[in-house]
Amino acid sequence: MAHIPFWKMHGSGNDFVLIDHRRPVVAEAERCGFVRAVCARKIGVGADGLIFIEPSAKVDFGWRFFNADGSEAEMCGNGGRCAARFALLNGIAREKLAFETLAGLIHAEVKGRQVKLEMGAPQDLKLNLTIPLPGQTWTGHFINTGVPHMVFMVPDLEAAPVVEVGRAIRYHSLFQPTGTNVNFFERRGPQEIALRTYERGVEDETLACGTGAVAAALIAAYLEDLSSPVIVRPWSGETLKVFFDRQDHGFAAVSLEGEALVVYQGELWTEELQ
Repeated sequence: MAHIPFWKMHGSGNDFVLIDHRRPVVAEAERCGFVRAVCARKIGVGADGLIFIEPSAKVDFGWRFFNADGSEAEMCGNGGRCAARFALLNGIAREKLAFETLAGLIHAEVKGRQVKLEMGAPQDLKLNLTIPLPGQTWTGHFINTGVPHMVFMVPDLEAAPVVEVGRAIRYHSLFQPTGTNVNFFERRGPQEIALRTYERGVEDETLACGTGAVAAALIAAYLEDLSSPVIVRPWSGETLKVFFDRQDHGFAAVSLEGEALVVYQGELWTEELQ
């Protein structure tokens, strides 16, 4: 029976299990089932996702990011911030670092508990996209910030049908086969928005979503003419900052900043996984 060291961390309430996997302990064919078991609430550690820190021949490290349902995702903003601080605390990297993801090379800087993550250039901006649903129609905005996101501006965030409408749009034919994350935001101040997110792979509302915060901030900047940085308050109530440069047809130099916190360290017993 193997014992696998792990850390539990969270960024703005988005929680993750992190495993130093530079010396592999989980076979490739077993990863999806392993992730589902570990991330299961009540019978596992419980998390929105699991991060394997992998070796890299190019930069400080690579990573493989898996959602709680065992699906692999290209990128995760809050998970990326946790991975950066994990790497620093474990001597894998220094304060300024870079790591490989399926969405490309990501740079980060760790200052204590604060991590600033440089995101890739957003892609596929589509404004005023109409989505027909049974008995209703929603018009929102699409942008890919490492993973795909639909974004809706709403007048009352508390009343937003995040799970009901989020799930319907996540699986909508317009976004097949990979699906999309779905975000609802409300403007709360001159440079501030509040945000709720339905995440694919978790298949529920989460307390925060890093790439969703970036997506919502950029759409809010476009629609409401906000300047950088935009303050984002996810459902956890914590604070994220999204920095960017405006360009004629989009955005560049996009980064996400916020705390990445260690919850605990432990060892996984593989009894439940056998």
